[in-house]
Amino acid sequence: MVSRGVISADKIRVRVTKADEGLRLDQFLAASIPELSRRKARVLLEIGGVFVDRARVKVASRKVKEGQLVEAVLGGALDRATKKTGQQARSQDEAKTRTHSLLFEDDYIVIANKPAGLLTAPTPESDRGNLSDRLARERNIRIWVVHRIDLNTSGILVFAKTEDTNRELSTTFREHNIQRQYIAVVQGDWPEDLLRVDTEVGGKSAVSHFEIIERFPGKATVLRVRLETGRTHQIRIHAAEAGFPVLGDKQYGEVSDLAPPRMALHAYLLAFIHPDTGEDKRFEIPLADDLEAWLATLR
Repeated sequence: MVSRGVISADKIRVRVTKADEGLRLDQFLAASIPELSRRKARVLLEIGGVFVDRARVKVASRKVKEGQLVEAVLGGALDRATKKTGQQARSQDEAKTRTHSLLFEDDYIVIANKPAGLLTAPTPESDRGNLSDRLARERNIRIWVVHRIDLNTSGILVFAKTEDTNRELSTTFREHNIQRQYIAVVQGDWPEDLLRVDTEVGGKSAVSHFEIIERFPGKATVLRVRLETGRTHQIRIHAAEAGFPVLGDKQYGEVSDLAPPRMALHAYLLAFIHPDTGEDKRFEIPLADDLEAWLATLR
């Protein structure tokens, strides 16, 4: 009898019984989880969405043993993946996403411009098709993820190329000794006097500073947002709580007839002291082309 536990809509855990022992992992997944055919189970394995006793496993032919806990993560990565199996199919997955560009690189750090639609780093759903994985494979080295921006947010990210650099940069971010600024387009008329929001995010102190760049009266406001802290979804939550959600934000916002091409949020500025050379580093990029073209239609 299959012992199945649903953690969430996208996460399913199944305990291997004595009757299941010796089955291939892809067979066990298809037999135990109605949402998965055997081919779909193999795709999920290939993209890294399967864990056995908490460890990510990609080998479809691996035999399961009684008592093992198998977890399948059926999230957006599986929905986006090419439904065929094999290395060529996974290459097609990567080809479907927009590519990144580099702003700076030395022996210690990589500064990249992440397009919307490309994950920053591996997730439980998949360890493929993300920016850190691309950078690592391009250089055949380990890449450390220092910070993240959302899947549908574009903009600047810094990655570390050594463990020491990662440790130093992580401390810099934790102590907020870094400048991060975003451009956000929010729904409605943002108030002139709303310059600072300091409500908690996830039970932690969170402070965002807002400056109006451009108005579309009665429709939208373009803001420059400076982060004093860097909590997950901080700008999106603060904007929504203020009553002016980021346009295109399906999680915290609402449907708008302004129809942005995706979430209207772009990380355009990053500045910090280089942890290894001591140099002041400042990187700035213009608003992403898709958002700029959309704003042009509003004007």
